[in-house]
Amino acid sequence: MNEVYRKIPHRPPFLFVDEIIERNEDSITTRRVLREDEAHFEGHYPGNPIMPGVLLCEAVFQAGAILLANHAGGEPGDRTPVLTRIRDARFKNIARPGDELTIRATLMETLGQFRFLRGSITAGDRKIMTVEFGLALIEENRSSS
Repeated sequence: MNEVYRKIPHRPPFLFVDEIIERNEDSITTRRVLREDEAHFEGHYPGNPIMPGVLLCEAVFQAGAILLANHAGGEPGDRTPVLTRIRDARFKNIARPGDELTIRATLMETLGQFRFLRGSITAGDRKIMTVEFGLALIEENRSSS
C-alpha cells in the first residue's frame, strides 16, 4: 500500500487500489479486494450489494494514474492525474463484496501532457468491465494565496 500512496494522491475512502501486482513501461496490473463494510455497499442496492460502475471506472483510472506516475518525470507527487476523457465503458458482470478484482491499464498513446489508456477489470475468470480513458498530468499549484 505504501507504494500506491507514493504514486497517487488518492486516499481512503476514495482509494480503490490495494496493491500493485505487476508493472512495466506501458502497462500495470493492480488488485483490489471488495470489503463488505465499504460505505457505498450500504446504499447501492441494500440486501443485494453491487459495486457502483462509476467506482469500478475510478479503480481503473487510479491504476492508470499509478502507471503514469513513472512517466511524469520528477517526483510522483509533483503532478496530479486529472481525468480528461471516458470512452466506450462496457459493463459485462457485477462486482460484489468479497470479489478480488484484477485491474489493468495499458498506455495506448501520448499527445503532449495527455495520455490515452485502455483498462479492464476481471474477477477470477469473469470480465467485469472495460473502458478507454484519457488522463493529463497537471503540475500542482503550490503557491499560497
